[in-house]
Amino acid sequence: MDTLTISLLTLKIDEAKEFNEGACFVVRTQTGVYAYKNRCPHRGTPLNWLPDKFLALDKQLIQCATHGAQFRIEDGFCVWGPCEGACLEKIEVKVEGCLLYTSDAA
Repeated sequence: MDTLTISLLTLKIDEAKEFNEGACFVVRTQTGVYAYKNRCPHRGTPLNWLPDKFLALDKQLIQCATHGAQFRIEDGFCVWGPCEGACLEKIEVKVEGCLLYTSDAA
């Protein structure tokens, strides 16, 4: 893990932000920071409907813009939708102070 991805000063709790030219995204919650590839396991389409818009209205789940599938933020597991039971592709993260680093695979 050695790619500086984002400063957490620019990411509020219960928000998501794209990185790596939109190919990946990070979500910050009260309990942690989670990163995933921006690709729905159902059709391979991007999850967001607008830049940095990945979360359902209540901000409790990640929601796919294409078919409405919903995924838990903490592990990317699909709890509802056409790919129920599948998972988003997780990206390992490391937080040092207010900086977020991801693996080079992102």
